[in-house]
Amino acid sequence: MTKPLSELLRTAAERSLPVIRAIPDERLADPTPCGEYDVRALLGHLHQVVVNFQLLAAKKDVDFSVEAEDVCRRADWRDSFAVETAALVDAWAEPGAEEGTAGAMGLPAAVVGRMVLGDLVIHAWDLALATGQEYAPDPAVVDDVLGTFRELAPTGRTMGAFGPEHPLPDAGAGASPWERLLALTGRDPSWTRPE
Repeated sequence: MTKPLSELLRTAAERSLPVIRAIPDERLADPTPCGEYDVRALLGHLHQVVVNFQLLAAKKDVDFSVEAEDVCRRADWRDSFAVETAALVDAWAEPGAEEGTAGAMGLPAAVVGRMVLGDLVIHAWDLALATGQEYAPDPAVVDDVLGTFRELAPTGRTMGAFGPEHPLPDAGAGASPWERLLALTGRDPSWTRPE
């Protein structure tokens, strides 16, 4: 049986927040596997996503065209991630959060919730690799996101949310679900930080 979204989000947060808390300030300008973002910009993007998807859980509209704040200017930016991520989990645990459609996106709320779940887990990996940390996602989270992202990938690419699928060796034979998810979103699972 599929776990409730709020439980999956809580699990993803428990593995993602230690990565965010351990990012040293001197690494904020480093590149990430998410090509258009350095660490600072990716943190701003992820913070914005976490806040916006709280509103979407409550069936409110959000404006994705607003430029993400440079959250790293705040002295307490690491704590802010913890607070906002806890609020995200709570928002998607509310009765009815996964029912109906979410905001102007016109997508089923359950799909929208899995979009933020995917962002949380994938961007944690981006940030971990960029800053020399270890990161291992929860297999149940990966399986859940992979199923949803397979359906969303074509639309996600046309909207610029996903890059072109990264080719895996031997057409993905022997690749783990996590490697397939990373490749699906346009990432090279074997990405290494430039020296």
